[in-house]
Amino acid sequence: MTEQIDGVAEGRSGRAWVFVPLAIFLAVAIMFQFALKSGDPSKLPSALIGKPVPATDFAALEGLSGAAGPVPGFTAADLAKGEVTVVNFWASWCGPCVDEHPLLVELAKEPGLKLVGVNYKDEPENGRRFLGRYGNPFAALGVDPKGRGAIEWGVYGMPETFVVDGKGRIAYKHVGPLTPQSIAQKVLPAVRAAQGAATPAG
Repeated sequence: MTEQIDGVAEGRSGRAWVFVPLAIFLAVAIMFQFALKSGDPSKLPSALIGKPVPATDFAALEGLSGAAGPVPGFTAADLAKGEVTVVNFWASWCGPCVDEHPLLVELAKEPGLKLVGVNYKDEPENGRRFLGRYGNPFAALGVDPKGRGAIEWGVYGMPETFVVDGKGRIAYKHVGPLTPQSIAQKVLPAVRAAQGAATPAG
């Protein structure tokens, strides 16, 4: 009898653990829907804020060159060399990416800021054609052909933008296309705060 009771208890315990991932998934889904319905997808949560960027390497977009020669890809280590970096995930097939691109071109001109990009699930030719048409604001550009890097970074969809401090920690995340307002009110203040934190007092 005791063995039967123990077996039932273990079975219930096992079933309970099965529901834990489901509960977490539902909680995230609810927050996702709330953010979308609120009209501000940038409010979607990110567990990576304040943490080092994922240990991902993004190879260069084949055949992409600039005035200084081939445009390089980048690694996680490249984002921890003392310079504040803005990382933008985008794709040529993404309509909102077209809308925000002129803003990235202007953002790249900000002093003390390095802009790098990740071309997500795209054909190399399409990525090159996109940048040839709209301009290439990226100092470095990596590719994520299978989307694995985006998963590591917690990307929900295209486009998404991250501010990374000089120590390689994610300081801010913006979900969805950038706007003049979001750049002025969110992105640039995050950049300035990261730059200030890197400047020794006195």
